[in-house]
Amino acid sequence: MGYDLNKKLVIAISSRALFNLEDENKIFEEKGLDEYYKYQIENEDVLPKKGTGFRLVKNLLRINEDFPDDKQVEVIIMSRNNSATSLRITKSIEKYKLDIARSAWSGGSDISKYLKPFKVDLFLSANEQDVQEAINEGIAAARILPYENDEDEFSTQVKIAFDGDAVLFSEESEIIYKTQGLNAFLEYEKQNASNPMKSGPFAQLLSVISNIQAKYHEEQTPIRTALITARNSPAHERVIRTLSQWGVRLDEAFFLGGVDKYEVVKAFGADIFFDDQDVHLENTSKVTPSAKVPYKKESILNNI
Repeated sequence: MGYDLNKKLVIAISSRALFNLEDENKIFEEKGLDEYYKYQIENEDVLPKKGTGFRLVKNLLRINEDFPDDKQVEVIIMSRNNSATSLRITKSIEKYKLDIARSAWSGGSDISKYLKPFKVDLFLSANEQDVQEAINEGIAAARILPYENDEDEFSTQVKIAFDGDAVLFSEESEIIYKTQGLNAFLEYEKQNASNPMKSGPFAQLLSVISNIQAKYHEEQTPIRTALITARNSPAHERVIRTLSQWGVRLDEAFFLGGVDKYEVVKAFGADIFFDDQDVHLENTSKVTPSAKVPYKKESILNNI
């Protein structure tokens, strides 16, 4: 029987999201693919700096130390690089002592079509097209934003923060807010307070995380989650009822009512923060690793 990924938290991450390869990407954009490949091969033994997703991956992999015979987390490198240039990445993974054994190298083609075969729960990439294709296919995916911090901010507890509408929850209420305004949004939420919201692109990911959390006593959980949303009273009631109906765990919740999110995200100590709006991510990405969740191709939010 093959190795079963269905019962794991499977994170797929591109090499450019795991490591800081912005200089290399600049070579690709300015000089082309051949020069990029040449640079990667010539610098095979040069260790790249840690990228935006490194801290999240490092801390998640530590969970496996509690389950030596049944890993809970699998991280898979999925990259548009080819196999020849993969050596630099795999060597860097070894030098950083990351327990990553699986990888896929598409040689420049769309990587998103390989996500479902690998049972991916979350895809992180710096490539906007790959992330968009993944979201279109119903996979939780986000575009990693540039983040630089030389400090080793690693701990035994992973902290993941989510926005609500169009991330954990469907975009239904977000559409009403953006097309009809705040008062219509609040009235809609009040009328539907007892009706659970539909799942958003990251709802299943939260469920998988909750399954890992359930294997620990609450005070010993290695993953802590937070909802950080612009909603406030009375629109918070539907959120609470929805999470209860889903039967998932959410450790902290912040209903900010328009207050800037970045200070709360920083105070929470997030290893990553997922949001769908640039207005929030512009500031959060300066203080904590952040990633943008796009809307599906057919969403009317793309035209608002």
